[in-house]
Amino acid sequence: MNVKPDFNKHANQAATAPAFLSVYDLHAYYGESYIVQGINFNVHEGEILALLGRNGAGKTSTLRAIARLASPQATHGEIWLDHQPLHTMAAHQASMAGMALVPEDRRIISGLTVEENLQLAQIAPPIGWTLDRLYDLFPRLGERRKQEGVTLSGGEQQMLAIARALARDIKVLLLDEPYEGLAPVIVDEIEKTLVHIKEQGITTVIVEQNAIRALELADRAVILDTGQIVYDGLAADVLRDEALRAEYLAI
Repeated sequence: MNVKPDFNKHANQAATAPAFLSVYDLHAYYGESYIVQGINFNVHEGEILALLGRNGAGKTSTLRAIARLASPQATHGEIWLDHQPLHTMAAHQASMAGMALVPEDRRIISGLTVEENLQLAQIAPPIGWTLDRLYDLFPRLGERRKQEGVTLSGGEQQMLAIARALARDIKVLLLDEPYEGLAPVIVDEIEKTLVHIKEQGITTVIVEQNAIRALELADRAVILDTGQIVYDGLAADVLRDEALRAEYLAI
């Protein structure tokens, strides 16, 4: 039986709950560039964590490493999800273990309707939310279920990408720039959805350039700077710390 090691000693004392997702000594490379330089952090079950930093800080590389989408040759370190060693798994195995990544480009499948995009996610177990439950969460998708997914608006495509993740039985939702290009009113809708997902016990890690919105949503924050962690603690404390935001987030 796999037993998750105790990585809590690497976490900020502001987070006292047992870790659900642990990242330990994670390194990631992009070509010759050393992007993520031995980072450690924990995410707790049902928590929303904002993973922040300037462009090039290593945020997306971290998400891809957690989801096992980066090549094994380009990453090393340990990633544990609910006692399971993700670092030993391929991407499809990590998905079956409960990990879901919604990438920045959303990757809606051309030629398929909204409903077909969702059904495709449910071809193999573990099956997550039913179509009716997803349409209750995203009424717009229910209204457009027969429309080709790639013809939706940007906000609707983001809803579809999140719904497609929930169509699997997931434990952790990784979101890469979910607010990119969206009007504030649509961001409000997405955030309400993420709060509802949190209420269902799903853990979320969000990478977002709109740091203020992400911090207002999140329970905790991890800030990266040139591939290293410079802050790990309460999101509310970052909102109060103008000097910290100015130095590492330029806001």
